[in-house]
Amino acid sequence: MTFASDSYDVIVVGGGPAGSTSATLIAQQGHSVLLLEREKLPIHKVGESLMPASWSVLERLGVLDKLSESHFPKKYSVQFFSNSGRGSSPFYFSESPCVDHPQTWQVVRSEFDHLLFENAREKGVEAHDGVNVREILFSGDRATGVRVKGPDGEMHQLSSRVVVDASGQSSLISSKFKLKQEDPKLRNASMFTYFEGGQRGEDLDEGATLILHTEDKDSWFWYIPQPNDRVSVGVVAPFEYLVRPPKRPPQQVFEEELAKCPGLQPRLVGATQVGPMQVLKDFTYRSRRRAGEGWVLVGDAYGFVDPLYSSGVYFALKSGELAADAIVGGFAANDLSGERLGSFEPLFLRGMEAVRKLVHAFYDKDFSISKFLRKHPEHRDDLVQILVGNVFRDGVDDLFGPMGSMTDLPESWVVETPPL
Repeated sequence: MTFASDSYDVIVVGGGPAGSTSATLIAQQGHSVLLLEREKLPIHKVGESLMPASWSVLERLGVLDKLSESHFPKKYSVQFFSNSGRGSSPFYFSESPCVDHPQTWQVVRSEFDHLLFENAREKGVEAHDGVNVREILFSGDRATGVRVKGPDGEMHQLSSRVVVDASGQSSLISSKFKLKQEDPKLRNASMFTYFEGGQRGEDLDEGATLILHTEDKDSWFWYIPQPNDRVSVGVVAPFEYLVRPPKRPPQQVFEEELAKCPGLQPRLVGATQVGPMQVLKDFTYRSRRRAGEGWVLVGDAYGFVDPLYSSGVYFALKSGELAADAIVGGFAANDLSGERLGSFEPLFLRGMEAVRKLVHAFYDKDFSISKFLRKHPEHRDDLVQILVGNVFRDGVDDLFGPMGSMTDLPESWVVETPPL
């Protein structure tokens, strides 16, 4: 294969939502950008539910019209079901006066990610899929480019002023420098598949995300509407619980947990499973360093929070946007230092922490969101704003003082700059 050049302003490694977002927004400011995706697109991924706060990033990318015309179900709310099967009142995003766009989408990730990748190409990015980045090159502490293997097997060495690592949970840079820090209490796994003919709500509730506890609260299920009468259904629990002896096939484990979920069982009566059972590790982690000389981490390459509140794609989009703005500003100031490229980390980590703390509260079997809101109704809007994704704001921590009196919350992760 051939590349337009052997030198670029920015090389982005990874063509998921984070990488495509960074590449697009940087190219729109006139910089040369190369976007490289290892897999041949489109590819299947889980994580179909978007937070409404994604709207502003999608607007900057110029894809809202395509999403509005798509077959993706519209999402207006989230609803929780107790271990007895009783549903809470839906948390409608429109309940918060601070939400400008109280509607989002339940997407098919293969289609959504491909849409963002092609949009990057349309916006001036040189984008290639099926290209395996084997190594990010350094001169001392400074990233200087990449070494790649094309689909024809030929090796190429390409240089850049900045490398954006959007290579996912196996992040090339984080792995190289051993930067990953895991949350020891959120080492979960998920087993998931798809059904046709599952029960849905009506009107505004038709595209709602449902979160359903099992009877013993040892696990929980997601239930996410998809196009063409499909629903994505997955069970999440501590890794050691789902894979405990005796060893059982994932399909059997899923069915055993489903038998203990009274809120979900009636929704799947008459439904047909239409995909194989798949398994993922959902460990919560973050990198102890966001950026360095000429490089920055975005999306899952930086961190991941348990899938409970569907924050994954939004954090990918937002980190891609913030990194792009930092890089463009760095070019203007002729400053591509780690301090400049990672300048958004305190803001981002604060929002990530808000979601992580709310996840911790959910996993406390003795804690109930309904009980918390009955005791502290003044914090209902604070909760809705986190569910919406409005976490990069003043006051996002306000509900955790009262919540901390009802459940143990984790110590906050702090910004670090450990030596490489």
